Amino acid sequence: MDKKIITKNSNETKILGSEFSKKLKAGDIILLFGQLGSGKTTFVQGVAEGLGVANRIVSPSFVLIRTHSVNQGDIKNLNHIDLYRVEKPQELTNLGLNEIINEEGSVTFIEWADRLVDLKQDKIYKIYFKYLNGNEREITIGYYEFG
Repeated sequence: MDKKIITKNSNETKILGSEFSKKLKAGDIILLFGQLGSGKTTFVQGVAEGLGVANRIVSPSFVLIRTHSVNQGDIKNLNHIDLYRVEKPQELTNLGLNEIINEEGSVTFIEWADRLVDLKQDKIYKIYFKYLNGNEREITIGYYEFG
């Protein structure tokens, strides 16, 4: 069942991300959808904070993938992927996306997930970010099991 939350500023979006981090376990994949500036990276910053990631989280738009050490419970790494610059599905092949997603002990966040073509996973979160006005965002969190 989807859950909708309205955040009034970036701090509330980070807090939501931090709270969401408590649900995560190794192997989770979180697909993030939303326009530029809708809060995707801010949410991941909150998740990273909740998982105790020491280094600063910035959008991986230009490098496409950043991995951060976590070492909390069964989670060892947070993979942060940004597909904004990907224009053709063939470009995903060269990224080694399946290897990253299936890396033991990792959780993976994928921004601009609408650019994925065929992701074969049993369980994923889909989170939709919508700009409302000013600093307000509508964030819809869904968890899906397939197969």
